Amino acid sequence: MLDQLIKLVQRNAENDINNNSAIPDQYNKEAVNIVGHEIFTGLQNEGKKGNLTGLTDLFKGNNITGNNPIISAIISGVTTKFASKFGISPQIATQVASVLIPKVMNQFVNKAKDPNDKEFDLQDILKDLGGAGNIGNLIGQFTGGGKGGGLGSLGGLFGK
Repeated sequence: MLDQLIKLVQRNAENDINNNSAIPDQYNKEAVNIVGHEIFTGLQNEGKKGNLTGLTDLFKGNNITGNNPIISAIISGVTTKFASKFGISPQIATQVASVLIPKVMNQFVNKAKDPNDKEFDLQDILKDLGGAGNIGNLIGQFTGGGKGGGLGSLGGLFGK
């Protein structure tokens, strides 16, 4: 999943990283890798903490903005790394991350929900994020746990 995330960030980094004069060109690839790693680590940490509700809401496409605590934490992680590694101001780093992270996360969630898009497999994502003990609960929330409260057609994604 990490490699696919980095590729997704690369496809979205043109204006926010590659053409951004605040990030020196020699750091573009490293900046893209940082964003991908921070997204992956941030989501994985939420799964390990047992924040199944937050992850479920996120993958339903609810509030994929800087107002979401999960997205906010990822933005914060990227901001800290950009400021320390590239010597840019925290304000500029926050501006970059605040635009790029929600954009990438929206695409990531849409790809994960799309049964015709093979780039991100929802079942693999849930395994990566949910941890061994939580995966059943997380899958149950996505599929509705037999109560009709899940994502409806997303249950069919597990055959992908």
